[in-house]
Amino acid sequence: MMKHTLSVLGSTGSIGTQTLDVVRNLGLSVCALAARGNVRLLEEQIREFKPRFAAVFDPEAAKRLRLAVRDLDVTVAEGMDGLCEAASLDEAELVCNSVVGMVGLEPTLAAVEAGKDIALANKETLVAGGALVTARAAERGVRLYPVDSEHSAIFQCLQGSPGEKAVSRLILTASGGPFFGKKRAELVNVTPEQALRHPNWSMGAKITIDSATMMNKGLEVIEASWLFGMEPERIDVVIHRESVIHSLVEYVDNSVLAQLGVPDMRIPIQYAVTYPERYPSPVRRLSLADWGTLTFCPPDPEAFPAIGAAREALGRGGLAPAALNGANEAAVGLFLEGKLPFLRIAELAAEAAAAQPQSKEPLTLSAILDADKAAREYVLSRAGL
Repeated sequence: MMKHTLSVLGSTGSIGTQTLDVVRNLGLSVCALAARGNVRLLEEQIREFKPRFAAVFDPEAAKRLRLAVRDLDVTVAEGMDGLCEAASLDEAELVCNSVVGMVGLEPTLAAVEAGKDIALANKETLVAGGALVTARAAERGVRLYPVDSEHSAIFQCLQGSPGEKAVSRLILTASGGPFFGKKRAELVNVTPEQALRHPNWSMGAKITIDSATMMNKGLEVIEASWLFGMEPERIDVVIHRESVIHSLVEYVDNSVLAQLGVPDMRIPIQYAVTYPERYPSPVRRLSLADWGTLTFCPPDPEAFPAIGAAREALGRGGLAPAALNGANEAAVGLFLEGKLPFLRIAELAAEAAAAQPQSKEPLTLSAILDADKAAREYVLSRAGL
């Protein structure tokens, strides 16, 4: 049934603001908002949606927000404790986690412990802590609703499936990013400005760079494996430039179901909120005649090795995916600052993941955070910083 009261983490980011578009359109309530440090926009959101609780990860920004909204009946918390409290409020029927980066893992676990269903747009939660998060969610009876367009597409295509044994493979589509068709040698001197020019989607800087390296798709392979209990070898990736088919599911009879729509994140966000029901949305209708032609081709593993690096990390298991993710975050940050070449992003992420010893020990939050920290330090050391 549709969830009527939401806690929105990462409310000032791309997915967060689109989530609030869905809230407006459906006439829902918001009990909590949380952001990293965009005080101006967060204040506007608080005044519009009137949550009783807000959290700001940056303590200094939290002080500014308290002053800005002192005339309102809202509690402003800060830091990781604030994010976790926003994720576990009693009245929240659904926690929408669109926080960017590893900072999203602990609020997800807090929501799970509070028994809250989660609309999950934070990849790092399942990339770094998939075994831990899914096990705890199963114990608490918590549902994880995917918000990424690709995973939402798979989720939608699985509705009515007779069971896991009926599924042959999952096929994730990828836009190919701004450098589709480029050879590795052509990517040596790529600039942040060039990498941020995504052809189809309007996203934050970090995820846009991930799309340019295609690490985004590698992380999605890991995420899909945990979300849908699927072995890595049964998850494929295909380049689909138009971003109209968001992903596909192949069944054992070789029938393939696809979910289509214009490139607009409000469709998967709304479905996570209203599941299993569907409501009218503000998204424009898809006209296949207007698109005319849809194209498909395999990824280039030499120019874009990030997908292979992610598959290898998933195969190693343990803390390797957490290291891959942490190193990638650090490397993307350095690239955006002009301190690291574009091609080194995937290379350093793969190296950090490969350095993790294989282990059959159950994952713990502290071990994940330690692996993440070590991977980031590895990137800084290899970059000479």
